Amino acid sequence: MKNINIEVDEEQYESLKETKKRHGLMWRGMLLHAQRELDSGMDTE
Repeated sequence: MKNINIEVDEEQYESLKETKKRHGLMWRGMLLHAQRELDSGMDTE
């Protein structure tokens, strides 16, 4: 399994963490959800 590491400032981290918690996701789930959302918009470009 591969790892993805990103750097964010403290404010961004707290915001992402709250979104993750609010939606009941894990970090992997948030990333995959964002990918699906971005890919679903490709038809309109």
